[in-house]
Amino acid sequence: MIKPQFPSRTVSTAVLLALGGVVLPVLSLVGLVSPELMNMLGRYLAFAIVALGLDLIWGYTGILSLSQSFFFALGGYGMGIYLCFQGTLFNGIPEALYVVYPYAVGEAKGHEVLPWAWVPFQNFGLAVLLCLAVPALIAGLVGFVGFFSRVKGVYFSILSQALTVAAVLFFSKNEMKFGGTNGLTHFKTILGLDLSAPTTKVILYVVTFFALVGVFYLSRSIIRTRFGRVLVAIRDSEKTLRFSGYKPYLFKTAIFAFAGLLAGLGGMLYTPQANIITPSYMDAKWSILMVVWVAVGGRGSLTGAVLGALGVNLLYNALTSQWSVGFFTWSPDYWPIVLGLLFIVIVLKFPGGLQSLWAQVTERVQKRRAP
Repeated sequence: MIKPQFPSRTVSTAVLLALGGVVLPVLSLVGLVSPELMNMLGRYLAFAIVALGLDLIWGYTGILSLSQSFFFALGGYGMGIYLCFQGTLFNGIPEALYVVYPYAVGEAKGHEVLPWAWVPFQNFGLAVLLCLAVPALIAGLVGFVGFFSRVKGVYFSILSQALTVAAVLFFSKNEMKFGGTNGLTHFKTILGLDLSAPTTKVILYVVTFFALVGVFYLSRSIIRTRFGRVLVAIRDSEKTLRFSGYKPYLFKTAIFAFAGLLAGLGGMLYTPQANIITPSYMDAKWSILMVVWVAVGGRGSLTGAVLGALGVNLLYNALTSQWSVGFFTWSPDYWPIVLGLLFIVIVLKFPGGLQSLWAQVTERVQKRRAP
C-alpha cells in the first residue's frame, strides 16, 4: 500500500504564516473578508497568547493556575486606560472615569482629580511597558510567596483563584477609580487611528497575529533549553529535582512571571479590538475557560494550546446564535452543554487533545487494516 505523502512541517508552517499574516489581511483590505471577521479572529488570537502562557506553567511545569484571567485583565486595563485618554476628556478626566467618578462628601462637578495610577498611561510606550511589567511583577510576587512556601497542587490553584476573586471585588468598586462594574469604554482612536475603521481592525489583527507567532517561537525556544528541561523535571518529579541540588521554586517563579507577562500581552492586544474591558474578564469562569482551551487543544503542546484557544472560541461563535432547522431550534443556552461534553470527550477519548487527534485516528485505521 502506498502511504500518502504529507507536506513537511516547514512547508506547512510557511503556508499557515502566509495565509494568516498576508492572504487574510489582503483579502480584507480588498473587501473579500469582512472587517468584523478580522476583528473576531484578532481577539481569538489574543486568547491564544494567554493559552500559550498557561500551557507553559500547567502543561510543562505542572502548575494549574486559575489566575491567568486576572493577569489578562491587568494588561487589558492598562491599554484601556491609555485608550481612554485618546477620547473625550472632561477637565483632564477621561469620559469612562468621569461618568462614574466617585465624588467624596463635599465634592461636586469640577472637583475631579486624575488618579495617580492613570498618569503613566498617557504615553503609549510607557503604557505598553506597564501592560507587560505589572502582570509579570504581580505574578512573580505571588509565585515566589507560594512556591517558596511549597504551596502546590490544588492548594496553589485555590490560592490563585482567591487572588482573582479579590481582584474582581477591587476593580468593581467605583472608589478604586477604574470605572467600577462598567469598566473602561468609549475608546475612539489608537495612535491616531480610528478604532472603528476597517483598516485599523486589519492592522490590529496583523499585530496580534505576529505577536502570537513571536510568542510561540519564543516559548518553543524556552522549552528546548536546559531551563525548559528543568520545568519538565519539576512536573514529573519535583522532589527528585530538589534532592539533586536544584531550587524548584526559583524556576517555577520565573515561568509563572513569564506566563503572567504573556497573559498581560494578550489582554493588551484584546482591549482595542473588543473596545471594552470590565472586571467580568477576571471572573472565575474565564480562568476555568482558559484551562479548557489548553486541555481541549492538548496540554503540554504549544500547538495544542493555540489550536484549543482558536477552536473552542470559533465553536463558541458558531453556537451562540439562534437558528432553526426544520422543527429543531438551536438556542445559545445549549452552548455550556456542548462545551462540557466536548471537554469530557476530549479528556476521556483523546487525552493528548485536538493536536493528537489526527495521529490517533491514523494509528487506529492502520491497526484495523493490519492483517
